[in-house]
Amino acid sequence: MAIVTHQPLQCLSLLRGCKTLSHLKQVQPFVLKSGLDADPLVAGKIILVAAITLTDESDHPNHSLLIFNQMRRHCLTPDSFSFAFLLKAAANCRTIHAGAQLHSLSIHHGLDAHLFVGTTLVSMYAECGCIASARKAFDKMPQPNVVAWNAVVTACFRSNDIKGGEDLFAVMPWRNQTSWNLMLAGYTKAGELESARRLFYEMPQHDPVSWSTMIVGFASNGHFDDACSFFRDLLREGLKPNEVSLTGILSACAQSGAFENGKILHGHIMKAGFSSIVAVTNALLDMYSRCGSIEMADQVFIQEMGKKNIISWTSMIAAFAMYGYGEEAIKLFSDMEEFGTKPDWITFISILYACSHAGLVDKGREFFHIMTHTYRLSPSIEHYGCMVDLYGRAGLLDEAYEFATRMPIEPNAIIWRTLLGACSIHGNVKLAELVKQRLSELDPNDAGDYVLLSNIYAVAGKWKDVAEVRGSMSKQSIKKDPGWSSIEVDKAVYKFVAGGDGSSRIGVEANKKLVEIMEKLKDEGYMPGVGSVLHDIEDEEKEGAIVRHSEKLAVAFGIARTGGVGKTIRIVKNLRVCRDCHVVMKMISKVYGREIIVRDRSRFHSFRAGSCSCGDYW
Repeated sequence: MAIVTHQPLQCLSLLRGCKTLSHLKQVQPFVLKSGLDADPLVAGKIILVAAITLTDESDHPNHSLLIFNQMRRHCLTPDSFSFAFLLKAAANCRTIHAGAQLHSLSIHHGLDAHLFVGTTLVSMYAECGCIASARKAFDKMPQPNVVAWNAVVTACFRSNDIKGGEDLFAVMPWRNQTSWNLMLAGYTKAGELESARRLFYEMPQHDPVSWSTMIVGFASNGHFDDACSFFRDLLREGLKPNEVSLTGILSACAQSGAFENGKILHGHIMKAGFSSIVAVTNALLDMYSRCGSIEMADQVFIQEMGKKNIISWTSMIAAFAMYGYGEEAIKLFSDMEEFGTKPDWITFISILYACSHAGLVDKGREFFHIMTHTYRLSPSIEHYGCMVDLYGRAGLLDEAYEFATRMPIEPNAIIWRTLLGACSIHGNVKLAELVKQRLSELDPNDAGDYVLLSNIYAVAGKWKDVAEVRGSMSKQSIKKDPGWSSIEVDKAVYKFVAGGDGSSRIGVEANKKLVEIMEKLKDEGYMPGVGSVLHDIEDEEKEGAIVRHSEKLAVAFGIARTGGVGKTIRIVKNLRVCRDCHVVMKMISKVYGREIIVRDRSRFHSFRAGSCSCGDYW
């Protein structure tokens, strides 16, 4: 960029042409040398350009604050535009100290009441989480514009003050599309889904943000059918889904295990040209891996991802981990390093998880060492939890306990709960009692802890202790979370709960088929594993209780509806699959010639021809 004049107005014209930091650096020495830095218009423009370019180009917007300090040392007077962009930089950095100083300085220069400055002050305080200061700045504005109104409404929702946000929205003198979208986002984030639905249909018009907010909001709150309904409505309106709405609906499919719906979306993504967007392909990979198709996830990763980021690599490693494919996960980690992508702390959680579920104890130790010594990453509570799980699953319970007690940070309830689960797997009553004591101090009302301890006692035949644990639960009104399982049939998702609803048409169909299946399995030698069911009921009742687990109802319904041999059945379960259900799934896969894929709360089980991909190690 050639400099050909010394005139202030022409210099301002040059500054207006600065689109990058390199352009600004070419102009700035000339300004200082020529003495034009004393001109308030020129100085203000330099600050403005610096704030804009640094905020846009740099991961560190605080650089523009440093430039501002340099300008102040030259006794230059900032203007309203300078303050507006500097406050934006402070907001982007979440630097409340700098923001408060700029606020004081704006008061000193009499600019705090300026529309642009006041609006940015409200936004800055809201971004930094200082809700009271945001409201105070808003109340001092003589005539707040719609941006200021939107900012203060956002501040209310960030502080979970739903009523405050509603009241402000009701009295806004004018609303733009952003105002309506902010209210939608506030409602969905707070889980107020019916309020969001009502507001959505009251809106004068819907833009891509509105649709995306509803799809993502309902999906993230576990309302798969509603999320899909909004997505279908978007398409009926003749609108093109954007990156956010696609990743949102793919997430909904992933959560519910809606494999067939996900495949349809995959086709739409390819036709619409969204496969080049890495966030969309990452969501597609995650959908396939969580819906029980590691092969399709691998295909997306290898063949369809033009560009891979750290999320892509980590997601694929996590997918292998969930399937117990430890060696494949380790190979992929090595490929990632060779590719030049540096693993982050989430990547190490995934690879440690993979080692844990594949029983690769030595490899797990090695990766923990690599994380801390090679990549200089400080372990978080999640990494320590993976190590406790690694030792516990492998039956190294003493090492797991010692590791937990020697952690440099205090073990939380999740750490101890992980170890209690390992005690349940390996039947260590003594250690289970010690761990449960620790849990009682941290989280005394968790029903799952009582159930695990009760089951450990039951397997060991300590029925008196079982009764005491169950009695304690009853006395404290602690109830076990009901087990449920979902299955997708003909693009519709059905949900079953433990015990089953025998009155509904779906429930009757599932129960009828389950009776038939269990009779057939008994002919093949099946014996119900009733050992962990309460001892104070008859064996026949125990058998009925365990037979009607939700995943058994789901698989029975799947067989009833799909028929024939070869059709894969995919089930999502909210709890860990029990041993009896694991045995039943293996037998069904053999007797009925079906592949059954079950995703429980920690991993996948692929049942084929009488065996499971986990190798009975879960």
